[in-house]
Amino acid sequence: MRVAKHLYNRGFVITIIMIIIWTTGCRDGLPTAPPVPNTTNLVKDAAEPSKTFGIIYPMAHPFYEMVTRHAQEAARSNNIQLIVKAPDEANLEQQIRMMETMIKMKVDGIAIDAVDSEALVPVINKAVNAGIPVICFESDSPNSERLSFIGTDNYEAGALMGEVLGGLLNKKGMVLVETGMLKMSSLMERLEGMLHYINEETEIQVLEVRYNEGSEALAMTDLEEMIDAHPHFDAFIALDLISGSTSVLVWKAKGLSRYALTFGMMPEIKEAINNGQITSAVSQNEHEWGQRIVDMLLLASEGKEIPVFANTGTVEITGKTLFKVPDL
Repeated sequence: MRVAKHLYNRGFVITIIMIIIWTTGCRDGLPTAPPVPNTTNLVKDAAEPSKTFGIIYPMAHPFYEMVTRHAQEAARSNNIQLIVKAPDEANLEQQIRMMETMIKMKVDGIAIDAVDSEALVPVINKAVNAGIPVICFESDSPNSERLSFIGTDNYEAGALMGEVLGGLLNKKGMVLVETGMLKMSSLMERLEGMLHYINEETEIQVLEVRYNEGSEALAMTDLEEMIDAHPHFDAFIALDLISGSTSVLVWKAKGLSRYALTFGMMPEIKEAINNGQITSAVSQNEHEWGQRIVDMLLLASEGKEIPVFANTGTVEITGKTLFKVPDL
């Protein structure tokens, strides 16, 4: 009985000590249960986007990745969500479906680089009639109810390309030309402006004009076939992005030293100019497009007036002027 009483007293004391330790937390360095996190501030900080804008490109291409990056920077500073879509290759039906999807989502604004200026009129008008402001960039749809066009005067840009070409060839020689989609307004206007200048101001002969319709494979085939058919050509003119990128590959593979001119600036073209695969590029100051797209859609979505034409101008970039090219 004495042993049992002793054990009982000892157990009682141990129990009291444990209760004291438990209630005093970590005073003696023992760990305590982690506090329950307060999520109130987290919920407040995760603000919902003020608006949602859609951007639809004619195709997936590194050139448009640059535009997206600048647009995202502008969107973040205004708490705007961007939905960016592009067909794998230039495709009218996919652009129409992307527009329809954004209309159903009731986005606050859409910017589209139209692959077919006329065929996209109904769906652009549908968006505008649903209360969604639409702007075009690079390639316009002037007969639609779009509110604005961001880009350059493509006819004048084509004429500038003709003038650059005339200076390189002393207004004489034979050239090959490749462009993209037949019904893309920007490309039609560039070709028209360039051909008008060449025919009126020079004695340059255009040997062939081909259309790749937004296909990289076709652009490669076209260029190789034209070079084989006209081995004594003096210059190649790329009026679209794909033809320009393709010419860089062909010039590298064949080690060609002929003149090669293109439209649009991006890191790939900048490097090609520096390495001699591209002689000259006509830039439309594309690095401004992303910011301008967001700014224009923001104003339009707030019911404010925006300019019908936001001209970003053109500039010729050569090896001598690469240092002037801003961060892309």
